[in-house]
Amino acid sequence: MTNFNFLKISKTKRIRYLKLHKNNATYIVFLHGFMSDLEGKKPSTFYNFAKKNKLGFLALEYSGHGKSSGKFIKGNISKWTKDAKILIKKIVKKNKIIFVGSSMGSWISLNLFEYYKKQIIGFLGIGSAPEFLEYLMWKKFSRSMKKEIKKNGIIYLKHGDYEYPITYQLIKDGRNNKVLNKKIKHNFKVTMIHGNKDNSVPIIYSKKVLKIFRTNKKKLVIIKKGDHSLSSPKWLKILKRELKSIIN
Repeated sequence: MTNFNFLKISKTKRIRYLKLHKNNATYIVFLHGFMSDLEGKKPSTFYNFAKKNKLGFLALEYSGHGKSSGKFIKGNISKWTKDAKILIKKIVKKNKIIFVGSSMGSWISLNLFEYYKKQIIGFLGIGSAPEFLEYLMWKKFSRSMKKEIKKNGIIYLKHGDYEYPITYQLIKDGRNNKVLNKKIKHNFKVTMIHGNKDNSVPIIYSKKVLKIFRTNKKKLVIIKKGDHSLSSPKWLKILKRELKSIIN
């Protein structure tokens, strides 16, 4: 994909993003997960989907992610939400929005709902992980891990082949970004998709997201043998199918 651009937010901050400009069209806004970027299969799949269906598209790499500037360990949910907000304001403007949030991207989408409630016409969550810092990290830390992160300000967590630098400021900031206690009454389609072999985020989190919405146009799609990323061709096909049903 050659449509990558950079938006200079300040003297030291540049955000890399991918866009497909369309006047007066609905925009798919894709928000990626924790320590992810735009090099994976999902961003290109949704970009091509938007192109084929004559829709606008925006995806960005939050500061400290991918090729955007900044240090990952300086980032947090508040800052990454702000990055997304700035880009949406600049690129999407007043067009209608369908949020597609992957993992942490669902949490950031939910943070943005209050700002764009008049523009949102749908929401697709993939392996949604709202408030994961508290419930899937902090509450599972041993006493010695909590002691270490409070003392050093950071702890390095191993998960599969990856090592995640988790800062204490990130954990604390997560507590200021609660979304699971919200009530959203807008009557648009909300679809949560979750793999039943997701080893990172349990399906209960997609169910918790659905409870936030008062609309009767909501559903949970559980993918058999599906993992957390849902990036294989057959799973991407399901994601596209569900996105299409939100649009129609």
